[in-house]
Amino acid sequence: MAKQTHPLSYEVIYGLACERKGGPAAVESLLPKTASKAKLRKLGSDRYLAEFTRKVFQSGFVWRVVNQKWDNFEEVFWGFDVERLLMMPDDMLERKAKDPSIIRNFTKVKTIRENATMIAETERCNGMSFGQFVASWPEDDVIGLWLYLKKQGSRLGGNTGPYALRALGVDSFLLTLMLRGFCATAVLSMAGPPAKSLCRRLKIFLTHCEINLDAPCPN
Repeated sequence: MAKQTHPLSYEVIYGLACERKGGPAAVESLLPKTASKAKLRKLGSDRYLAEFTRKVFQSGFVWRVVNQKWDNFEEVFWGFDVERLLMMPDDMLERKAKDPSIIRNFTKVKTIRENATMIAETERCNGMSFGQFVASWPEDDVIGLWLYLKKQGSRLGGNTGPYALRALGVDSFLLTLMLRGFCATAVLSMAGPPAKSLCRRLKIFLTHCEINLDAPCPN
């Protein structure tokens, strides 16, 4: 008797992607390029903070507009120099948040200093640069890195942290709307207590990541 393939297995998801995109070669060509561990280690803390900030501002906004203004962000926030940002007083932060050359959203602007603090604290507690910290994170626990950024950082939950990590070259997947919809459909196609248990576990996991499954669990 042939072994039954689990509906949420990598093989099933990869097969559907190949079918949708036109074959394995097409799928492989669409995958992002990952950075080597050496490159992640050498990447400055300012570049990590910059990408976290870019993705915070892109969340719920037009990415193109953020990208068009990005050089202004770099100038206004001193190239995302972590140490300099940590010394920035509240009144200066408020003035910068009103600068017309950037996107004037004070709630998001505040995350720049808050995430600078997160990076500095991570370096202090672990005795290494933030790049070394990211590069040394176990490859088979990228979700743990998501949750670290969500818990220790500011507005890096949901897909914001994972999108930033992927842009930086970290080998990370994304819980896109299509993937979440597929997971919901696959779970609902199953029956009995195992399906109900799987659905609950999936929802708990997604809730930790601040992402909704948007589907009821089977009875």
